[in-house]
Amino acid sequence: MKFTKMVAAGNDFVLYNGFEYNINNYSNLAIKSCDRHFGIGADGIMICEESDIADIKMIYYNSDGSRGEMCGNGIRCFSKYVYENDIIDKKIFTIETLAGIKTICLEINEKDIVEIIKVDMGKPIFASNKIPVNIDSNEVLLENIVIDGVGITFSAVLVGVPHIVIFVDDVRHIDINGLGKKLEVHSIFPKKTNVNFVEIVDRNNINIYTWERGAGRTLGCGTGSCAGVALGNKLGKLDKLVNVKTEGGELQVELKDNYEIYMKGEATTIYTGAMLDL
Repeated sequence: MKFTKMVAAGNDFVLYNGFEYNINNYSNLAIKSCDRHFGIGADGIMICEESDIADIKMIYYNSDGSRGEMCGNGIRCFSKYVYENDIIDKKIFTIETLAGIKTICLEINEKDIVEIIKVDMGKPIFASNKIPVNIDSNEVLLENIVIDGVGITFSAVLVGVPHIVIFVDDVRHIDINGLGKKLEVHSIFPKKTNVNFVEIVDRNNINIYTWERGAGRTLGCGTGSCAGVALGNKLGKLDKLVNVKTEGGELQVELKDNYEIYMKGEATTIYTGAMLDL
């Protein structure tokens, strides 16, 4: 099976053309493809398929073989992939995901190469029962949880997938992997959760560090970046246009009316090849 390896803001993915191959077990393919020793190595895989409700469908699986509703950095890679491989011939188009239909706008250079991808991520959901978070409050804002005897203040939002955001002064004092692993599977999160640690540089700039549900520590997370900005703005900490620096790159998140989120950034094709051992 031919594949394309891509990266966006430090998140790396393997993409397959679902129009060329009949894939019977996406979960198994994801586990084999994403293995960094015996496979290609990635945070997740994406497959393009025909959609009845949008221009194209994006199927996303995490590196552990679990299905993901959406992936923010992934959808930028996916958008570049389907355009540059002549699967989609429009600069503005729609993608069907498990988190709804997302509208894409591409910025193309004179060589017809995609340079910037802008994604309408939709509106975040703050209602605790829909994120979901098992808590008495209607919204999850600056709530407390105890991990290994240490109190942690977190907020939560659904941006296609569930996220919690923990605002910190200095991430160097945080055990990102240890806390992320425990918070992801905590009983208060019935569908598990992504975990983001956010340092606020100023009202228009943040640094973010992410432990992803189903993938572990990653160098970037698009939906996590959107979650950090949405919650930061709701709490009065951030403005509506924010530059986000992940461990692997940068992107921009802008909030419009009623918190409509627009994410903009690059995506890069690393290499193409063929997966032999399936």
